[in-house]
Amino acid sequence: MPLFSGNDLPRDTQATYNPEWQADGTEAGVDTNTLPWLPHPMMPGFSMKPLRASRETGTFTILIRAQKGKVVPAHVLTGSQDTFVQSGTMVYPAGPAKGELGPGAWSYLPAGTEVKGFKAVEESEYLVTCFGPQSFAKGHFSDVDVRSIAAKHGIPLVPSTLAEALEPAQPKYSGKGDKLAISSPAIARLCSHGEKPIITELSTPHVVDTNAIPWIVDPEAPDIALKVMRVSHETGHVSLIVRQNCIAPPHYHLGAADLFITSGRVGIRAGPKEGYGPGTYMFEPAGARHEATQRLTDDDLIYAANVYGPIQFDSGVGTPVLAVQSWMQYLAAARAVGTPLLANASATRAASAAPNAGAR
Repeated sequence: MPLFSGNDLPRDTQATYNPEWQADGTEAGVDTNTLPWLPHPMMPGFSMKPLRASRETGTFTILIRAQKGKVVPAHVLTGSQDTFVQSGTMVYPAGPAKGELGPGAWSYLPAGTEVKGFKAVEESEYLVTCFGPQSFAKGHFSDVDVRSIAAKHGIPLVPSTLAEALEPAQPKYSGKGDKLAISSPAIARLCSHGEKPIITELSTPHVVDTNAIPWIVDPEAPDIALKVMRVSHETGHVSLIVRQNCIAPPHYHLGAADLFITSGRVGIRAGPKEGYGPGTYMFEPAGARHEATQRLTDDDLIYAANVYGPIQFDSGVGTPVLAVQSWMQYLAAARAVGTPLLANASATRAASAAPNAGAR
């Protein structure tokens, strides 16, 4: 059935979006190696680098460094949370994510999860995206705090919308930056190229070692490979690892996306000739367009990504749509190779919400 059948809306086969956006290559991301480690106000022994904080949704993304032996104070997640470990080892002693999280581990904790005893076995660094405030005994930690800390130290945050990206660029952080552990190629490889036996099921529903799940490769496009960690049937949110050793075709992000580079260098939009390397965090707002995203070195270009909505591919501005990639294609691809996906909801909360749960 034609898409517009039954209504009077004209079908635009040569749609263009936000033509006024002239990207300069700097507004979408930050090399986190240029930022300092700052004390985390709710977590003694932990430092943070503020990256993004949405005024609309309350979502925020930060990098965290944990000193050996330190434990994250108990707290409750009012929204869900992604964690991507880049170096070191963290451990959950109990709960839905019980076990060790080493380099390359990805965890997804649903809203309402009570986090207890999350401990650094050794000095560790990890990326966290929180889709709502964290509720500690002494108060909330939210996007408001991330913005406040960033402003205090003169750190511009990555824009969350096209409107913000169109505004004049803020001055870059001018202080001394602290390099991430993965700025060392040997440490970075543990995260991006760790060789582990392939698994077909998860030992815990909310943690996966991304080095132990299979690459999904289309024989017709062998230079792009994916590892899918989670697919939300409710929101269309997909979390994945991408190995991109080619030029990506022109596309629009109909929904937002973010990425964190762990290997190689990417050339993107009007960015610098040397591109962006390991430790770069980028956020592509809904409506962003890429003409020729590409690998710039001989090293594998690998990045962890959250894709929050469909991606529309074409052959150039104003040309007909060639394909739309959504959560449904990622889900089908993961199922085809037997990838075990992270659970989207807490089994405990689901059981407690069931009819007659706990009835005597």
